[in-house]
Amino acid sequence: MLDADFTVHLNQNFSFSIKQAPPLSGGDINAVFLLTTDQGNFVIKINDAQRFPEMFYLEKLGLESLAQSKSFITPKVLDVGMFETKSYLLLEHIESGKPSVDFDEIFAQNLAKMHQTTSAFGFQKDNYIGSLPQYNTEEASAADFYIKQRLMPQFKMAADRGFAFEDVDLLYKSIPDLIPDEPAALIHGDLWGGNFMVNSDGNPVLIDPATCYAPREMDLAMMRLFGGFNQNIFDKYHEVFPLCEGWKARIKLWQLYYILVHVNLFGGHYYNTANSILKTYI
Repeated sequence: MLDADFTVHLNQNFSFSIKQAPPLSGGDINAVFLLTTDQGNFVIKINDAQRFPEMFYLEKLGLESLAQSKSFITPKVLDVGMFETKSYLLLEHIESGKPSVDFDEIFAQNLAKMHQTTSAFGFQKDNYIGSLPQYNTEEASAADFYIKQRLMPQFKMAADRGFAFEDVDLLYKSIPDLIPDEPAALIHGDLWGGNFMVNSDGNPVLIDPATCYAPREMDLAMMRLFGGFNQNIFDKYHEVFPLCEGWKARIKLWQLYYILVHVNLFGGHYYNTANSILKTYI
């Protein structure tokens, strides 16, 4: 439940009166609450400011970038702040609903539009993937970005945690010949089934981004990794914004990054999966 002093702080700073604050699902990193107030409903996410510095400010940047692409609906950020040792992110509350009859087509069209928003590979700031740091220094090519900003940091982190991988340099040498020469696309960056919702109008809403400008196939590979997306979405996307030749052979290459993240978060069988993917591409 919300701390009483924190409740007073919020009431004073936002000129509302909190009536109830039931918890919502927030994963292992954040405590999340629905704020029922006399000014309407809001969502607040809270975490340890020292453990996750700037996490909510960086999430704000990501949500704003997605909103500026005029593709998916995203929750509006109302405030990012601190109270004592806690950071918080105050968001618009979006009522959930059931998917509309044309949900898959809308999702695919929105995803294509988001991916057609381009810039240099990277992002304005480093951010997070889950609770881990995600690096976004600008790179000249998709291959350089994927190797230097995605794979290298995760392989190093894994080694520091005792998970050794052999022949990683051979993987790095093979990647430039595997990745298509496409512009960097605005991607959600962590697009698994838990990071979208359906609003009361039946339309898709993206939440909890790890935003950057990167190869667009990364989003699509993550969508396939843990399920939760109808095949029709992928088919409709390909109609609107066809993928480059050989995309099927690259799915596991992109998934390697997300599997390595899971190695560094959870270890276990993810290590064997990552090793298997590594051997596929050397």
